[in-house]
Amino acid sequence: PAGNIDNPEKTIPKATMLGTIITTFVYIFGTVVLFGILPMDVLKDSPAPFAEAGKIIGGDYVGYFVATGAAISAIGCLNGWILLSGQLPMAAAQDNMFPRIFKRENKNGVPYLGVLIGSALTSVLLFMNLSDSLIKQFKFIVDLTVLSVLVPYIFVAAAYVIVIIEKKLHFNNVLKTFLLGSLGFAYSLWAIFGTPSDTVFYGFLLLLAGIPFYVLMQWNKREK
Repeated sequence: PAGNIDNPEKTIPKATMLGTIITTFVYIFGTVVLFGILPMDVLKDSPAPFAEAGKIIGGDYVGYFVATGAAISAIGCLNGWILLSGQLPMAAAQDNMFPRIFKRENKNGVPYLGVLIGSALTSVLLFMNLSDSLIKQFKFIVDLTVLSVLVPYIFVAAAYVIVIIEKKLHFNNVLKTFLLGSLGFAYSLWAIFGTPSDTVFYGFLLLLAGIPFYVLMQWNKREK
């Protein structure tokens, strides 16, 4: 939530833009390097292309080093998603759009219930895919997590246009507002289009599973 960030009006937009630009550069640069090092027949079937490239550049030890770095990066990414699984429900609960239990925090200010419930749901999904290899399970969880974040991105892109126009923040530059909102919406839609069909299926089921919570929250508001 923005309440945990110093000067969120400036910090969040800057962090979002810089993070997106840096990530885009790293992904494009890394992909170009792989295309230049690995043969296409090796690249298309390799489960760890960066490690393969490391082996070609400096031998097995460099490949192991790159693989270790990739594993650390993946673990760090998962840690971020785990923390996000607690923060997002808490933010929704604070806006009275999610059950109040997700507002609960421990003595360190961590929304632990969101983390626990999110981890439990992840475990259920893993059990549903026990027949797949560990790599496929990891890829499935990552794809599903990305999909679950892209859906709010689409709504945020649309809400951006509405908020900017209503508050007349860019009233003299309507074209810029629509352009930025359209680009964000189009990118999110394109990313979802590239998501595997089974991931979209499970993601859609998760979205439907959230409808009863929304109905419950609206009913509670009506009772008050």
